[in-house]
Amino acid sequence: MEKSKTHMLVQNALIASIYVVLTLVVAPVAQGPIQFRVSESLNHLVVFNKKLMWGVLSGVIFFNLFFSDGGLLDVVFGGGQTFLALAVVAASEKWLPDVRKRLVLNVVVFSLSMVLIAIMLSLIGNFPIGSPYFWAVYGSTALSEAIIMGVSAPVMYWLSRHTPLAYV
Repeated sequence: MEKSKTHMLVQNALIASIYVVLTLVVAPVAQGPIQFRVSESLNHLVVFNKKLMWGVLSGVIFFNLFFSDGGLLDVVFGGGQTFLALAVVAASEKWLPDVRKRLVLNVVVFSLSMVLIAIMLSLIGNFPIGSPYFWAVYGSTALSEAIIMGVSAPVMYWLSRHTPLAYV
């Protein structure tokens, strides 16, 4: 394995570890209809280097597998939601070269894709998809995500101006 592949593997492993630790720190509000996962700010790393999506995705899957109340459903839905959103943002680099616009896109895509988390929570909680409770859960998870991602986007942009996030 050449040095750059090893370097990228180590970086992704570190990002996955940081994701898990940051999520554990806020564990009481990291799951359920209101999710303030500070670790979601790491989703912005993909705006700067799409190869880092594997670290973020691994962090989500590891946390959901070992610490989530949702069990395997949370691994599938949470991992799926993260993969789809990160893939859209990673692909957007081709048609949206402006980093600031991709950060905004990242916030929007992640917030809207929380519908998958609302579907998972409806399956776990036995409430019908499309019911008023479903829409309330979707609204609260999307708003939670929008707040975390919206607050962290300018922070990550500032960091990118002062550190080489694209080469992390």
